[in-house]
Amino acid sequence: MGRTLANKKAIVAGLKETLSDSSLAVVINYRGLTVAEISDLRNRLRPSGASCTVTKNTFMGKAIEGDDKWSPIEGLLKDTTAFILAKDDVGAAVKAYQAFQKETKKSEVLGGVMEGKLLSQNDIKAIADLPSKDELYAQIAGATNNIVANIAILVNEIPTGVARAVQAVADKDAA
Repeated sequence: MGRTLANKKAIVAGLKETLSDSSLAVVINYRGLTVAEISDLRNRLRPSGASCTVTKNTFMGKAIEGDDKWSPIEGLLKDTTAFILAKDDVGAAVKAYQAFQKETKKSEVLGGVMEGKLLSQNDIKAIADLPSKDELYAQIAGATNNIVANIAILVNEIPTGVARAVQAVADKDAA
């Protein structure tokens, strides 16, 4: 039994909604992946807030129609494509895909789109090299902690310096 027009429109509407919440779309060729492997990829992407969507290229084409933010995907809609849609932590999503790809060696990145710009495979690899959101928070916390520690040492040194000066004067007077 084929899909009804209403069913197709619902699929396209769901894709539009998912795209509106996403900040990065990575298009991969999933030829040769089993259902279990795609499920494994989805499970790896979930902690980073990303998802892997397998849909017909025509449905994705309809979903991006008239949307300047996602229109560059149109050139990547060929062959057997799946879409990794990342919301917030795009670096973690790309790293999760790269770890999956390294193990399976069955899929390849065709390209991606972020903020209306077409990304090459090298651009996507560069995104993976960026620190994750948690790593950035840790770096900021470390830097802040360093500043606070230095201020505490400085504030502690002022009375200590005064005490040393008073003691030196007292020692000089006693001599």
